[in-house]
Amino acid sequence: MNDNGRHIRLLIGLGAAVLLLLGSIFSIQILDDRYKQDADRNSTVYETIYPTRGAIFDRNGAVLVGNKVAYDILVSPREVKAFDTLALATALGVTPEFIRGKMDEYRRKRASIGFQAVTLLRMVPAETYMRFNEVKYKFPGFRGQARGVREYPVNAGGNLLGYVSEVNQRYMERHPGEYRSGDYAGMTGIEAAREQDLRGEKGYHIYLRNARNQIEQPFKDGAMDKEAVPGKNIVTTIDAQLQQYGQELMAGKVGSVVALEPSTGEILALVSSPGIDVEQLADIGKHYNEIVKNPYKPMYNRAVQASYPPGSVFKLVNALIGMQEGVLRPEMRYPCSHGYHYGAGHKLGCHGHRSPIDMTESIMMSCNAYYCYVLKNIVDNRKYDSPADGLDHWNEYVKSFGFGRKLGSDFPAELSGSIPSSRTYNRAYGRGRWNSTTVISLSIGQGEILATPMHLANLCATIANRGHYFIPHIVKASEGVEIDERFYEPQYTMVDTTHFPKVIQGMWLAVNAPAGAGGTARVAHVDSLDICGKTGTAQNPRGADNSVFICFAPKDNPKIALAAYVENGGFGAAYAAPIASLMAEKYLKGKTSRPELEERMMEANLLDRVKHD
Repeated sequence: MNDNGRHIRLLIGLGAAVLLLLGSIFSIQILDDRYKQDADRNSTVYETIYPTRGAIFDRNGAVLVGNKVAYDILVSPREVKAFDTLALATALGVTPEFIRGKMDEYRRKRASIGFQAVTLLRMVPAETYMRFNEVKYKFPGFRGQARGVREYPVNAGGNLLGYVSEVNQRYMERHPGEYRSGDYAGMTGIEAAREQDLRGEKGYHIYLRNARNQIEQPFKDGAMDKEAVPGKNIVTTIDAQLQQYGQELMAGKVGSVVALEPSTGEILALVSSPGIDVEQLADIGKHYNEIVKNPYKPMYNRAVQASYPPGSVFKLVNALIGMQEGVLRPEMRYPCSHGYHYGAGHKLGCHGHRSPIDMTESIMMSCNAYYCYVLKNIVDNRKYDSPADGLDHWNEYVKSFGFGRKLGSDFPAELSGSIPSSRTYNRAYGRGRWNSTTVISLSIGQGEILATPMHLANLCATIANRGHYFIPHIVKASEGVEIDERFYEPQYTMVDTTHFPKVIQGMWLAVNAPAGAGGTARVAHVDSLDICGKTGTAQNPRGADNSVFICFAPKDNPKIALAAYVENGGFGAAYAAPIASLMAEKYLKGKTSRPELEERMMEANLLDRVKHD
């Protein structure tokens, strides 16, 4: 090819390159404004618009958690000019040393802060905010910001509601891209469980910054601003009046009361005592150290986080399993000579009562010996190859009532409790080296059985429903808020529904039998309510026995099922039964008819009985 041809080809190549370059410039500058926006971002500042957090209501529409306006003072250190420290301190109601200390801190952290605004003061009084606004023009780089904080119109359920707090680095790492420093989120209770619904969606205003890094005007006249989206309101299953009443009855005591609606599994009350007062929730940062140092652990929600031996209320489960297994008939009578005697001089004791008795009477009188015979017959059932096999079948029955596992509620931090199996005792004694008498304490809800008050309330609801339960839950479906389908599905036990009325009759007699007949829960009797209940006295290695009671009412078409657990409260009839029955009466009648009992429960203080770790 001659020189002339090569020259032409070179010109063509250069022309094509120029055209490609011009096309790219046209695309970048005319068609695609991404690069311009990137440049714009270097000269813009974003001001966050925080959304209104969703409110929380009780089942009847009462506001449990609302919002009020709080005021913060922010500072953008890069925009600060020389200012009168004393004048600013006076306007903000702080000392000049506080201002100097903060500015020194910002100077040390200037690389990480950059052009961001940081919070100088949180939740200043409205008067301070207004006083600062009058003089803020003297202090470039400083500004006020209004935001919503939680308020609590009703002192009901600090533990179940939970608190909102500023996120820390660890929280932001667990939720990448969702939060940044200065944001708030629900940390416990319903606030945490429904954070995604409650928090809403942040918006922002965009402003232009001039060559001296001063904010001048809205970017593109606000066309690129984004409005905040308010959080969704949450309707709970809680009855605020019942919750508040339960807290009053449990004052001065350590323990819990859980109330359920049997037909739905909705949680009517979830009392943990001692608990967090809602006034502390409103400013949790101020009270946090006080709360965590409290020896009674008010942040510890005993309703779902404390595992206890259930005591004698568990006899109901063994009675139902015994009937289903065919080793117990309601008319069967067993003797009790102040307890069950077995082995070489061993005895599981019982209180004095007439003997022998049948199953209904054994529930009414809470006989220990009767259920030792029942459990022995279940474990030693000849249709099984060994006591280990019999115990494992017993384990399956018990777990069908929801024990030994998390119930799957929508409340956070729920514990599973514990139900032993043959492996438990094989590890402790060796395979084949234990029998039914080794595990006889399981007959009365002791030994290796552990359950939360929520498990016990669920047991009561299951019996009230004659054999099934709905998973307990604390949030109702409402506009824009759905709940999982599992909460609508009945959970059936392995015991046939025909056996439950026989147990219920014993529970009814425990509360409603004539005086002198031996009913252990006569204190829970209320005319016309047909309360059915079972007392429990759970052994406690750390002091006085725990007082336990479960009940539901009325007997037919029950509306409420409760479990009360009072640590170091003694017999089930001493504290748990009065508290649970007063709550049942309050819910069903709207008022109570036993003022002396109510006053005695509210004034009783058992805190000095509790031994701390």
